[in-house]
Parts: sequence; C-alpha cells; structure tokens
Amino acid sequence: MKPANRCLFIAAAIAALSSFAQDAALRPWKDTQGRIIQASFVSATADSVTLRMADGKEHPLPLTRLCAEDQAFVKSQSGAAKPAPATAQGTTPAVTASSLNRIPIEKRTWPENVVVPTKSIEIQVIEENPTARKCVYRSEGFEFTSQAKLAGSVMKEVARTFEATKSLVSSLPWGVVCRPPEGFERYQAALFETRKDYIAAGGPENSGGVYMSGDKIFRVPFESIGLKLLGKTYAKDDNYDGGTLIHEITHQVMDAYLTFLPVWVIEGTAEYTEMLPYNAGKFRADAHQKGMKDHIQEMQKRGYAIEIGNLEEHLTMNRSKWSGIASTTNRKMGELYFQSVLAVYFFCHLDGDKKGTRFIKFMEAVYGDTEALRTFFKDPRVKHFPDGRFSYPTDFPPPDMKAETAPFKHLDLLLDGRSYSQIAQEMTEAYKSIGVKIFVN
Repeated sequence: MKPANRCLFIAAAIAALSSFAQDAALRPWKDTQGRIIQASFVSATADSVTLRMADGKEHPLPLTRLCAEDQAFVKSQSGAAKPAPATAQGTTPAVTASSLNRIPIEKRTWPENVVVPTKSIEIQVIEENPTARKCVYRSEGFEFTSQAKLAGSVMKEVARTFEATKSLVSSLPWGVVCRPPEGFERYQAALFETRKDYIAAGGPENSGGVYMSGDKIFRVPFESIGLKLLGKTYAKDDNYDGGTLIHEITHQVMDAYLTFLPVWVIEGTAEYTEMLPYNAGKFRADAHQKGMKDHIQEMQKRGYAIEIGNLEEHLTMNRSKWSGIASTTNRKMGELYFQSVLAVYFFCHLDGDKKGTRFIKFMEAVYGDTEALRTFFKDPRVKHFPDGRFSYPTDFPPPDMKAETAPFKHLDLLLDGRSYSQIAQEMTEAYKSIGVKIFVN
C-alpha cells in the first residue's frame, strides 16, 4: 500500500463493506482512531498485517494503525511477527525494537528481582576537560556530561542507578519500550558540580533533579546522586537514597509516552518505581506491596491523609489544572503525587484479576500511539526544522497530540464499563484487603 493511502484505508474499507456478504472468518478490527471494519486475518510480518475484506480483496496495514487488542491478536496468530522477506536487492530490512514481537497481554507477568546487567555499567571515557568543566562518559544506555572529572569506579556507581531504572521499566508488564529520543544514540544526563550551577542551567530551585522533555536532558546536581568531594576527588556515598533520581529517570526512559499519558499516570508510575525496594542496582519488584505500605506509612508520618479525593476529577485532570494546583504549595504537589501512586498501584495490583490487566491494556494502547507518532515523523512527507517545528501535508495529519484529548482517549480501557464511583468503592475495598484504609470522595 502506498504511504498516501494509510489514513484512508479503514474509512474506505468500511464504506465498501455495506455491499458485500459477511464471511465466516470475518472478525471486527479497530484502528487507533476507534474505526471498525470486518475482515479476516491472512498473514503478518514484524510490523504489518494483511487482512482480507468481505469482497475477497487483501490489504496490508501497519500494525501501529491497529488498537492494542488487535495488535496482540495478530502477534498471537501462528506465523505472526516473523521478519519481513528480503528486498529485491537481497537484503533483509532491519527489525527495530518497536517491531519486535510483543508478549501478548495475557502472558505478561510481574518480575521478581530486576538486576542491572554488568555490561550496562561499563564506562567509556569520551572526553575529559576539567578546565572547560566538560567531561563526557557513556554507559550502555546513557551519556553523562559532567562538570568535573570522575573516576571510572565512581562513574560506574552513578550509572548503576540510571541503568537499573531503565532495566526495571523495561521489565514491568506495562510493555514500555525504552528507546532514546529520536536523534540520540543514548539518553542524555547533565551532572552539575554545585546546586548553583544546576539552577543556572534551568533546574527548579526546590528540586533534586529534573528531566526536561523539551531538550531531552536529565539535569541533576552532584549532591542528588550521592557525590561528595573528598580532598580533590569525588567519591560516591553508597548510603545515599536515590529515590528522587529513580523518579526522574522513569520520566526520562518513558519520554515517548508522556504526550499520551494523563499526568496522574506520568507521576504515579514514577512514584511506583521510586517506592520499590532498591539497593546497589537491584530492584525488589516482587516486594511491591511492602514498598507501597512503607510509602503510605511515611506519608502518614508527614501528615498526609490516605485519600484519593474526587477520583473522576483526579483521573481526568488536564495538565493546566494540575500545574495550577501543584504550583500553590509543595504540600499540594505532594498530595497530587500521593493520590497518583495510590491509583496506579490499585490498577496494577488490586484491580480486577489483580494482575493489572486493565492497566496493561491501557499502556498497550498508549504504546500504539507512540508508534503511530514515530511512524509519522519518519515519513518523508514530514519536514523537520532546526527549531523543532515540523510541517506535513493536509491529507497526512499527525496522530492526536493535543494535551486536552490525547492523554485521555484510552481511559475507557481502565474504566471497563464501570463508573468512577464504582471504581472508587472498589479501591476502598481492595486497599482494605491489604490492611490499608483509604478515603475517596
């Protein structure tokens, strides 16, 4: 199929269906825009599926145009997701991370221990110029630009938390593909020797580190990664609690998803990873309930009420309103974060089958959005400009990226026919079953 026809395929197929008889092998197929056709499965490669319409005609379709459930169905079929055939020149097209066979939702499991691979924290020295305050180091997935020279052993300990967090997010059944932003071989991190330097580079005054999606750089002062000056060299404090670091790294490795997630999911998932027991490159993912209870107790000690507030308002809160509330006081911000992790933990471990199936389906649908956007930006019809702007033909619009709508279009997968009040009731009962009493308005 020619690229120009991608967006028109399903709409045209729907119109054609009315004049043809139904076939016994037909099933409904839904695209990412919610449009439905009746067709039968023919075959699939790693990144496309061929469907047979009721009139017998076959049409290839990029997998990313299908909803998450139908993508999972394709992957479950015999012979699906095999490498694409060789080209006319005899070469086989490269299979990217996004086109690899994804584990069907029903077969995904929650990990027990997630340990960072040793090879991930092998450090390359790219540049060391202390006079210019520019030293560049690389681990497997990250590039660190430091204002001071760091010993290889110290840099390895810094990289350990970054790489371990990436390994954790990749291992969770959310199905997140941790891929550096377009144009980067690795995730970027800037390490600042002093808090003053950090703030001067745009770091918020009351923060211990921040990921800025605008330039795709994670900024963090030395003190927040446990570095301290001993004589003339920096050493790593092994007793340092890197919780804030884990939170922000989670944002960084989920960068492609942020456009399509409600803020409560963005912050709730980062709070989730932060609350898991962690030590020296190892996450105890199987101790999530203990981690959550410990977090709740800590929040109680700080005087926070164990409540979700108005559930519907929280789950549908747009970014403008969130920012307005969070900017009033640190406590208000803390309440939003706390309510978010309560919701995320419920949907991951206490809702329905207690396997997180609804939440995993939701994240899989968001994955489809990220792939649709990635495919759009790789299309030659899209022109990119140095300032980050882009243009495209009017008949080839991008996927919905509007902050008012894009993050909320898959919430129905979480609701699953339930009202917000019903879910609120289920939340109170579910938390009660693990010995936690929460309040919902």
